[in-house]
Amino acid sequence: MSVANMQRETAFQVRSLFRSLMRQSSQFSNYNFREYARRKTRDSFREHKAETEERRIQELIQDGLQNLRLLKRQTVISQFYQMDKLVVEGQKTGEQTGNNGDIVRQKDTGWD
Repeated sequence: MSVANMQRETAFQVRSLFRSLMRQSSQFSNYNFREYARRKTRDSFREHKAETEERRIQELIQDGLQNLRLLKRQTVISQFYQMDKLVVEGQKTGEQTGNNGDIVRQKDTGWD
């Protein structure tokens, strides 16, 4: 295998890992955890974008795969503890009602 092919394959692995981490971090039910995971992923990849040593790149890929496994486990756990969406998430508030899978939002005013 030539050096150019190895670099291309490594670059593909890195891009694939980045996309997987970003996709998995968007699975968090909590806004703060979701944004933290995205920011941490972006910052880590930016920090190491100038790496050229093949051994160090492979170590970083292995760390990234370990982080991906951790994110998968944590996103499953976070689904058990869902809370109401925050205002910054742009969701309508209120109760969900409706027939046949329709969602109709009714805002709860609190005082009747």
